[in-house]
Amino acid sequence: MSHIPPIPLADLPQPLRDAVARGTATRMLSSTVPVRVWGHRPAAALAWLNTLDQFHNHGLLDSRLRELVRLRIAAITTCKACQLGRKSDDVNDDDIACLASDNARFSVREQAALRYAELFAGDYTAIDEAIFAELGKWFSVPEVVELNMFCALMLAGGRMTYVQQAYEETIPIK
Repeated sequence: MSHIPPIPLADLPQPLRDAVARGTATRMLSSTVPVRVWGHRPAAALAWLNTLDQFHNHGLLDSRLRELVRLRIAAITTCKACQLGRKSDDVNDDDIACLASDNARFSVREQAALRYAELFAGDYTAIDEAIFAELGKWFSVPEVVELNMFCALMLAGGRMTYVQQAYEETIPIK
């Protein structure tokens, strides 16, 4: 049960309801519960969803890489909504079963992104010039910026959802 009462979808302001509808239709959202909690601050909730939309629907990083990073961070934050939802058909159960930056199953580009995500979520003080040099081998500067921002959003969202316990309606989305 959520620590903060979710607002019923019908009671959210129309722009936020519209954003939730778009988010569920595009699989950007795994659950409406966190957004319904954020609905107590509708303008901030809408800004958060608009930022998510930029990465999910207009991002530079491909959906497989984004999904691998998202799920790796979800494993670290233990966000149930994030762990259960699936946002890309390009990631399968075998990928998830061995989701780590040192697994040869993943391309060197994916390994670099996963390593960055692991450090970002678990040991951010270890991120140094060498890590950025490695990213620079596989990603453009705008892609590195997007990866950094995406990791930040996923880490914050996962922690926030976990702390609020705002995920009781979450169901696996394939």
